[in-house]
Amino acid sequence: RVPCRERSFFFGSFHDRTIVSQYIVCPKIRKKFTMKLINAAIALLTIPAVAAFAPVAPSFGVRTIGAPSTFDFALDAKKSIEDLTEAELKGKKVLIRCDVNVPLDGKTITDDTRIRSSVPTIEYLKSKGAIVTVCSHLGRPKDGPEDKFSLGPCAERLGELLGQEVKLCPDSIGDEVKAMVDAAKEGDVLMLENTRFYKEEEKNDPAHVEKLAAPFDLFVNDAFGTAHRAHASTEGVTKFLQPSVSGYLLAKELEYLDGAIQNGEKPMAAIVGGSKVSSKITVLNALLDKCDKIIIGGGMVFTFLKAKGLSVGTSLVEDDYV
Repeated sequence: RVPCRERSFFFGSFHDRTIVSQYIVCPKIRKKFTMKLINAAIALLTIPAVAAFAPVAPSFGVRTIGAPSTFDFALDAKKSIEDLTEAELKGKKVLIRCDVNVPLDGKTITDDTRIRSSVPTIEYLKSKGAIVTVCSHLGRPKDGPEDKFSLGPCAERLGELLGQEVKLCPDSIGDEVKAMVDAAKEGDVLMLENTRFYKEEEKNDPAHVEKLAAPFDLFVNDAFGTAHRAHASTEGVTKFLQPSVSGYLLAKELEYLDGAIQNGEKPMAAIVGGSKVSSKITVLNALLDKCDKIIIGGGMVFTFLKAKGLSVGTSLVEDDYV
C-alpha cells in the first residue's frame, strides 16, 4: 500500500502474480484479475506487428501439418469471436478452451469465478447458432484419469449458470466424443473430460492434437490463465483448426495489458513475480524497453541474488540462468 495517483493492473494466480502499474500503485485497487499473466501476451503486445491468432483467410476444418514447435503461434488481441460473421459460426462445431480449473472440496466447487468468467463467450457462441464444446484441465493428474480431477462438477455448474444441460463427454478424444459432438444441435453445450488425463496434452503431441481437433470446425481460446502454455488444447489445435480466435475474456485481459504497457503514463514500473526465471525471461526481456523500472519478486529472486554473488542457502535457484 503506497500513495498513488494512477491505477494498477493485477495479473496472476495464487502462485504467480504480476503487477503492471502506472509507476505508483493506487491506494485502492480498481481492478484485480485472477488470471495468470502470460509470457506470450506481453511479448506480443510489446512488438509493433504480429501475425493474427487466427489465420488470415478464415477457412474451416482440420489441416495436416508437421510437428509443432515449442511455442510458435501468434496471437492478435484484435482477432476475436466478434470478428467472425454469423455465417461463420452458425452450425459450426466450436472447440473453446476455457479455464475451469476451480478449487474443489471433494466434489463441491468452492469458488466458481473461473466458470462464471467463461459464460459470456459461450453465450455469444450459442446465440450465433454454434455447437459449443468446452475443454479445460483441472488439477494435476499424474497417471491418467482420476475421479477427483473429473470435470463433472464443472459441467454441472456451467449448466446451472447457462440454464441448460451441459453434457460431459467421457473423454477428450475418440469416437465417442466425435459421436456426441456430431449429434449435438445448434446452441448445445458439451464439455470434454479433463484434457490432462493424457500426458500428450502437456507434451503437445501432434498425433494427440489431431485427435483432439478432429470433431471441430474452429477454435476459440478464452483461457488467459493457460494461454502461455504450448499444450495441445491451447497451442496445438491452432495448427489444425481455422480460424482460431480469442474469446471475450482473453481479449479483455489483453486489452488491459495493452493499455497498461503501450499507453501507460511515464515513468512506468513493472513488478514481476514467480518461482522460475525460465518462465519469466520472455516477459522481462519484453518489459526492458517499456518500463523505467522492473521489480523482481517471488522465488525467482534467488536466481538473481545468486547471480550477484550473494548467498541464497537452499532456496530455489535455476543455475542455468545464473
